[in-house]
Amino acid sequence: MTSTKKQTQVRLEEDVLAAGKAAAAARRLDFNKYVERLIIEDTTGARAAGMTAAQRLIDDHGAFLDDLEQRLDAPYADPQPGAAA
Repeated sequence: MTSTKKQTQVRLEEDVLAAGKAAAAARRLDFNKYVERLIIEDTTGARAAGMTAAQRLIDDHGAFLDDLEQRLDAPYADPQPGAAA
């Protein structure tokens, strides 16, 4: 199977390009693949479905997650006696 990919040019502000490259690197993707995924997710509805699912999780379990985060952070909130600052 041969690829029929086309080349295009996009002009981005320097900070937007840097943020995109950093996001791609964080996902272990090259920049082109990252942009391709964003377009596919946006045009197929996959991104919207994911955002809806994430919002539903927050709505249904947000209080539990907030409590869990506070409990996990509690040991680090106050310095322990004798601990170096």
